[in-house]
Amino acid sequence: MVECKWYRVCPIRRFVEEGKIERRWVEEYCLRDFRKCIRFQLEERGISHPDEMLPNGELREELSMRRHI
Repeated sequence: MVECKWYRVCPIRRFVEEGKIERRWVEEYCLRDFRKCIRFQLEERGISHPDEMLPNGELREELSMRRHI
């Protein structure tokens, strides 16, 4: 099994470790078929994307690191 080269620094790994999202995200994308990960695709093209974006491109506002006032 080959993991994504961004896995160690990707927020998705941290979100799973913190129990904020299901482990299936890491298993399906980060450790299996990372080339289908939208985050990976954007990173490879040098395109900025928010941390709260899941591997399938879905945005989850509750994962945002920004403080709400």
